[in-house]
Amino acid sequence: MSQVPRHAPPTVAYLILVHRYPEQFKRLFKAIHDPANHYLVHVDKNAGPELESDLRGFLAAYPNAAILEGKRALWGGYSLVDAELRGMAKLLEMDARWDYFINLSGQDFPLATQAQIRGFLEANRGREFIRVLDQASIRPETMGRVLQHVVEQGGRIVDSLVTRLFLKDATPYIGNQWKIVSRKFCDFVCHDPSVDRYKAFYRNTFIADEGFFQTVMMNTAAHGEVVNDDKRMIDWVPDGDIKLRPRTYTTADADALTSSSDLFARKFDAEVDAEILDILEAHLRAQEVANERAPAVELAPVLVA
Repeated sequence: MSQVPRHAPPTVAYLILVHRYPEQFKRLFKAIHDPANHYLVHVDKNAGPELESDLRGFLAAYPNAAILEGKRALWGGYSLVDAELRGMAKLLEMDARWDYFINLSGQDFPLATQAQIRGFLEANRGREFIRVLDQASIRPETMGRVLQHVVEQGGRIVDSLVTRLFLKDATPYIGNQWKIVSRKFCDFVCHDPSVDRYKAFYRNTFIADEGFFQTVMMNTAAHGEVVNDDKRMIDWVPDGDIKLRPRTYTTADADALTSSSDLFARKFDAEVDAEILDILEAHLRAQEVANERAPAVELAPVLVA
């Protein structure tokens, strides 16, 4: 009797954006490392050469890891989108077989083992996990970010005082910069000429990394089912008039973190509370011991496209 062929377990290409805290990054990397995956690290050039040199030395022991050419990254600027696009393109060059792209910052940490993450991705093949909202109808107060023409210049965002219409026959979307998306979408957003107009437009928008990928995905067809969830545990708190920031987790959050169905959390600061990282590392080790291949994390997806 013939058997139905089974997929190989999904593999992941990670892009990690780092601008400080090398020792904390090393703990993160060890927590997410798996020989089957691929890892690319972008070190913000603003951090200086010592940080990159340190991380190059550390990553030399891992043949499935590499450093992306570092460029200056500015919060609110298109340079963050550029780092992601260059990272996706480099990961596509590094290996032809990975299934999913996950971006992290150096202050993130996993809440699930790599086996659990693979199980989750296997159970959700064909889906894209990214926060996405119709910007004009649900977040109209943010439309100035895309309609005001700005320039990233001299380490700051300069408003040209020019307003413009949005792209013809396209709808703006917004979310945040964190995502778990398919190789198919990465290849499309990096290389398809139809995306060029989105790149050109978003180059002169404010906080482009919270809207560019959502807008490309929701206005094109080269992707799977879109799930309005990035699988990140983040506690957003106000930070001035224009943005929210992720609260720094501490040991007081340990129970919530270890019982979460999310795959990752942010942010952490070992200089504020290193013990919470100890707790999460022990939590991951306990899961690995208890389950050689842990069951997939349950999710009731909210499909938006």
